Amino acid sequence: MNWDWSAVSDFMPDFWEGLLVTLQILLFGSLISFALGLVWALLMRVPSRWVTWPVGAVTEFVRNTPLLVQLFFLFYVLPEWGLTFSALTTGVVAIGLHYSTYTMQVYRAGIEAVPVGQWEAATALNLPLRKTWTAVILPQAVRRVVPALGNYVIAMLKDTPMLMAITVLEMLGHARLFSQEHFQFTEPLTVIGVAFIVISYLASLALRALERRLAH
Repeated sequence: MNWDWSAVSDFMPDFWEGLLVTLQILLFGSLISFALGLVWALLMRVPSRWVTWPVGAVTEFVRNTPLLVQLFFLFYVLPEWGLTFSALTTGVVAIGLHYSTYTMQVYRAGIEAVPVGQWEAATALNLPLRKTWTAVILPQAVRRVVPALGNYVIAMLKDTPMLMAITVLEMLGHARLFSQEHFQFTEPLTVIGVAFIVISYLASLALRALERRLAH
């Protein structure tokens, strides 16, 4: 095997373009999954089966169907109902929605891990329900689940290449096109593999730093 540094140099403009798309997917997909997962978790605590049953059914359905099927559904089926979005927007929404069903379980575990005494103290202080959640329960719950949420960010990063199926050109998509056009596969795919490792490592370092900060 002959390593061609000129191929790496030629690929770099495409790589940076794909990296930007990958980071956009990761950032906005994470925001959607964290926010929506918290909404699911809070709704599951509503003392009404009229709320918990449909929320549970929807989240179970999303969690137990492949992300690729959801991507195809949102990209190809929704336009038939008059809902059309760009490929990138569809991919971000799909990956955020998919992982929100996992972060929901993380939030639920964090909320249930808050000692009962904290609820009792909030009641004794006559705090409003909203204040109890925002000032007492959620800060403690989120602090406990940061490591698990960080793991799902890395998992989302690894799933970003799936968006190639709906024409989103992230890092691997650009590498694939470059390889087909120049008949050089080793260099671009190696660059992409290293990039995924580096991004995952940097994300894990940021997660550890956040854990240490929250511990103090």
